[in-house]
Amino acid sequence: MFSTKAGATKLLIGVVVGLIIFKVVVGWLTGSISILAQAADSLLDLFAAIITFSAIRIAAKPADAEHPYGHGKAEDIAGVGQGILIFIAGGLIIYAAINRIIKGSSVELVEAGIIVMAVSIVVSIFLSRHLLKVSRRTGSIALEANARNIATDVYSASAVLVGLAIVRFTGLNIIDSVLAIGVAIYILKVAVDTVRKPISGLLDEKLPPSQQAVIEDSIKRHSCEVSGYHALRTRRAGSQSYIDLHLVMASDISLEQAHQICDQIEVEIRSMLYEASVIIHAEPCDNECEQCAAICSKRRAD
Repeated sequence: MFSTKAGATKLLIGVVVGLIIFKVVVGWLTGSISILAQAADSLLDLFAAIITFSAIRIAAKPADAEHPYGHGKAEDIAGVGQGILIFIAGGLIIYAAINRIIKGSSVELVEAGIIVMAVSIVVSIFLSRHLLKVSRRTGSIALEANARNIATDVYSASAVLVGLAIVRFTGLNIIDSVLAIGVAIYILKVAVDTVRKPISGLLDEKLPPSQQAVIEDSIKRHSCEVSGYHALRTRRAGSQSYIDLHLVMASDISLEQAHQICDQIEVEIRSMLYEASVIIHAEPCDNECEQCAAICSKRRAD
């Protein structure tokens, strides 16, 4: 049920709503700025999850007359939006923490704060791992951004937990605000990291080397019929990959055979790269036999 992109996003929304309510109630009771900062971060997680849910539904739409390449970049746009939200959260936390230091407010019912942070850590660990697993299987950029976003909650909640423990045993209330600032700085770093990958998709950056290798390996498996390739171009839009290249066929390959070989290579690439669209242009042999490994009548004659 939660193994698809839509299902994982629904799980994300449900869990985050529960964490928000939990943190807001305990933060209000204790007066802890670090817990309220965590609640604000979870609220932005909720906004990000809603954006992701919408983006995934848009990206899943098939290509149409106005969008012949599909709607995959909706996920990249959602990823950038999440990065911006994370950055805003970090800034707001720093602002609130500085105000708390100036006013010198104290923290009450520290034990309740420690409990809510411990629960938040455990839930966030399992949720982020599940989201990352689904994002890797489906190639969803938006889900990956959410997984990284939730993973930051584990580190920030751990810092808050340690801070509350220090406050509980030392009475140094300023520790709460100082740790909130430290958490916020880390959140700002995560915001920058979150927007890098979706921006590369919006700028049509080529596929990573590991995926380029998949394409090259598939071509090499047909070296007896294909003498070479060139003009390889790749790009990504959300979870979708777009690949086009030129294949140079052996001299005595017929048009029908060339078409069959291209179809085979396309199927092989799509079986290895999730949601890949492959376009191959077949070209005749250039008669450079010294550099060719293909088997044809000309080479046999030589």
